[in-house]
Amino acid sequence: MNHPIVQWLCYALVRCFVAVVQAIPTDMADAFCRALAKLLAGPVRIRRNTFDRNMELIFPESTALQRKRLCEAMWHHLLLMVCEIAWAPRRLHLNNWMRHVQFRDNRTMLRLLLNGRPTVLVTGHFGNFELSGYVIGLMGFATVTIARRLDNPYLHDFLENFRSLHGQYMIDKDGCAPLIDRHLAASGTLSLLADQHAGDKGCWTPFLGAPASCHKALALFSLTSGAPMVVGYTRRLGRPMQFETGYIAIADPLNDREGVCGGVRPLTQWYNDQLGRVIQLAVEQYWWVHRRWRTPPVKHRVERVPTLPTGGKPGT
Repeated sequence: MNHPIVQWLCYALVRCFVAVVQAIPTDMADAFCRALAKLLAGPVRIRRNTFDRNMELIFPESTALQRKRLCEAMWHHLLLMVCEIAWAPRRLHLNNWMRHVQFRDNRTMLRLLLNGRPTVLVTGHFGNFELSGYVIGLMGFATVTIARRLDNPYLHDFLENFRSLHGQYMIDKDGCAPLIDRHLAASGTLSLLADQHAGDKGCWTPFLGAPASCHKALALFSLTSGAPMVVGYTRRLGRPMQFETGYIAIADPLNDREGVCGGVRPLTQWYNDQLGRVIQLAVEQYWWVHRRWRTPPVKHRVERVPTLPTGGKPGT
């Protein structure tokens, strides 16, 4: 798979897929994603072991029917997310963004982004997080994001071109600390995915009731620079290309009313709790095939959390 010819062929297939998706109507793509999601939640077992393990950890009392419905709804969301990323450069721009995006508490967000202080925006593998940076850049706010390089250089350049289309700058995670420090010192905005596994030496914190390893750097970026940490999201509202963008909570080291900025551990626990609140907005829009929870180096208590809603679709 690392041979240059194989990598180029994979890139060519992706570009052909993107071209097809860009040409078809949203309702046709939505129907195709639903049909494919039934296969992925049924006979085609892609990352099913990871999904089942996550269900045992987070929703231990859920039924087989509830898990199947959640699996199907999650795959529909992930497939539709890929389509929306392909559509965004052509269908989402300054002249029509109000038809596609609703901002929640936009005045507070604008004050944070325009007050001359650095800002740390935190989200997770929830909703269409790729469009979060795209929309913020579309509004004229440049952000810096830490991301691992893809193994395929052609796909990496293609995805990075999309992300940086409106001012979202990507930097590699290796050796990025000095660059981030300078960016925050210049009152820049940093955007981060907070639910990445940090290994055995990370800060182990309960996330949705189960222990998860978190990168200490996220809290340190906020605490050392005095930047407010904002836990935000971009979730789909029913139909394709219809989103709500907002934040769920803010922790400010210079105005620590909740007492969560006293160190790395309390701030890490705080943003994990807030991400849990975000996921409750639409349970099916979280990546339950993401290997967020690993075996901790020592035994941690696992707390019970509510089961999936009975009847209807997950997230209601």
